[in-house]
Amino acid sequence: MGAVLSTDELWQIVDGERASLANLLDGLSAQEWETPTACGDWRVRDVAAHLTIGARYPLRTVLREAARARGNFDRMIHDSAVREAELPVTGIVANLRSIVGSRRMAVLTTPRESLLDVLVHGQDIALALGRMREIPPEGARDAADRVWTMRLPPRPWPLPRNKLVATDIEWTRGEGKEIRGPIAALLLLLTGRPEAAKTWFRQAGADIPEQ
Repeated sequence: MGAVLSTDELWQIVDGERASLANLLDGLSAQEWETPTACGDWRVRDVAAHLTIGARYPLRTVLREAARARGNFDRMIHDSAVREAELPVTGIVANLRSIVGSRRMAVLTTPRESLLDVLVHGQDIALALGRMREIPPEGARDAADRVWTMRLPPRPWPLPRNKLVATDIEWTRGEGKEIRGPIAALLLLLTGRPEAAKTWFRQAGADIPEQ
């Protein structure tokens, strides 16, 4: 299996991640749903709600949300998730389960963004709750490769000035001083989550990179 998954392989991982994340959310207490995450002011419920939107919103809804945000893409993403998060938690979980098997994507994205979104935000939720959520190495590798090569949409995170070397699957990118660790840790570094990445470096017994 190469660094880039086939479309069928990719969607199989997305489906599995959505289903397992729904199972995790189903068992949370009311207090856990309100737990702050590393995603700005988003709580667990906001992150979970965000993950249901791309596969559910038709174009007309996206255009309406864009108009409400006055064309600000980041604000649209933020505000639409916060509004969806007003649903009862049972509704958020039901919406997540409803998109298992769906092949719809957010406007102007590819299946690789769907994979990246569910893998990284699944970590945001789990780590905020003090839990370790396993991540398929093949999926993390594809997502890391997508971040590394991202041009459109523009990559919102600067690339580290290091050579990244995965220790649990074959993947190497960059130049300079080596950072070695599990591909999940490298993916979190690439997506601007160094504190979350440290959890994975520690679990693997790998050296934590200096910031």
